[in-house]
Amino acid sequence: MSRAACAVRRRQAATWAEIAAARDRAACVAAEAERAAAQKIQDAEEQLAARRADAEQEWAAVRAELADRRGELERREARLVERERRLDDDLARLADSHRRVDERTALLDERERRVTEVEEERRRALETAASLTAEEARAALVAEAEGQAKRESVVLVRSMEKDALKDGETRAREVITTAIQRLATEQTTESVVTVFPLPGEEMKGRLIGREGRNIRAFETTTGVNVIIDDTPEAVLLSCFNPLRREVGRLTLEKLVLDGRIHPQRIEEVYEASRAEVDGRCVRAGEDALVDTGITDMHPELATLLGKLRYRTSYGQNVLKHSVEAAHLAGMMAAELGMDPVVMRRCALLHDIGKALTHEAQGSHALVGAKAARRYGESEDVVHAIEAHHNEVEARTVEAVLTQAADAISGGRPGARRASLESYTERLHRMEEIAHENTGVEKVFAMQAGREVRIMVRPDTVDDIQAQVIARDVAKRVEDELTYPGRIRVTVIRESRATETAR
Repeated sequence: MSRAACAVRRRQAATWAEIAAARDRAACVAAEAERAAAQKIQDAEEQLAARRADAEQEWAAVRAELADRRGELERREARLVERERRLDDDLARLADSHRRVDERTALLDERERRVTEVEEERRRALETAASLTAEEARAALVAEAEGQAKRESVVLVRSMEKDALKDGETRAREVITTAIQRLATEQTTESVVTVFPLPGEEMKGRLIGREGRNIRAFETTTGVNVIIDDTPEAVLLSCFNPLRREVGRLTLEKLVLDGRIHPQRIEEVYEASRAEVDGRCVRAGEDALVDTGITDMHPELATLLGKLRYRTSYGQNVLKHSVEAAHLAGMMAAELGMDPVVMRRCALLHDIGKALTHEAQGSHALVGAKAARRYGESEDVVHAIEAHHNEVEARTVEAVLTQAADAISGGRPGARRASLESYTERLHRMEEIAHENTGVEKVFAMQAGREVRIMVRPDTVDDIQAQVIARDVAKRVEDELTYPGRIRVTVIRESRATETAR
């Protein structure tokens, strides 16, 4: 064999060896690829199984939630059905009650008509038997009773004068002490409030209106000045006439509640509020008469008495003061053997002139006496009214007892207050409350007591402690003090860094 053939054979053997090696490597790669593919397929199947389990759990939770909501809806529907049934039952009972009330009203009207007819027949029969009309018989009876009362009062006054000469001072002290001990009344009385709270700051803008037309219309219609300042959620009503101020307050209250504020609406609400206040005055006068046991008084005089509900004297409500003085005078009169009704009448009307001091000139004692005389009160009552402040010398026992009752009611502890003293005391107390906290350096009461500014030492009080101090001071002021509107508490903590350049 030649060398060339041997070389070819050697090359062919080498080639076949390489081919065999390549086949082996391909088989290894294919086996490795199959193993990797099998592993990926297994991992994918495991992930798919895990996701399927999570999906099944979520779907179970959703189905449970839907079941709960369906059950809740069914329960609500059942409750609504039950509520509708109860409402139907209530409406049926209400309709039945209305029917019974209508029947009862018709029956009462029929009975009232029959009673009126019977009374008219009895009156005609009495007039025929007595040969007098009802007015003539009433006048004769009143004249006879008046004459007898005058005679008895003269005898009683003379007897009282004799007794007073013997032991007047001792007896007077005993009478006054007994009356004071028997009277139970409140230590403080209400005063007219002129600060009107608002539901929000935006209400101030609506109250002012476009270019101030609403507030001008309100002040022109009511005669009450509206002062709008930086007081949060509050305005101030200012007017010297207490009745007009109350009408303005009630008008503003209705406007704020209604929400419609314009000039025409202000006039409508003002008329309704004025009628309502007039009705309150009438009811207050009637209640005072019932409380003191007085029944025969001119209606106009009773209305004037009711107007005293909106008048105060040094913080004491004049109507309550008059009722209180009437009870005192009645008790003292009973101790002295006098007629307590007359004395209660004198004391109840002694300040009636304060309801007219805005309309008439002169002191309220003389103005009240003229009004009482004009409306038919007796001279004893008129004299007691005009003499209770010594503008006229007291000539009767009724006048002296009226003075005593007035002095006792106005001078007892807690009856009246001094506004400046209470205001100053409130400011001092607010500063004391603030100084009681640790780290407070200075305290300033500002804006007429509506704001308290507290300066604290920054090295002693941190920001959190400053908030705690503000909250504690506000809470104590709210619990311990009485004040109109709101009080703002501001705690100031200032840190300063100072260096000197040389």
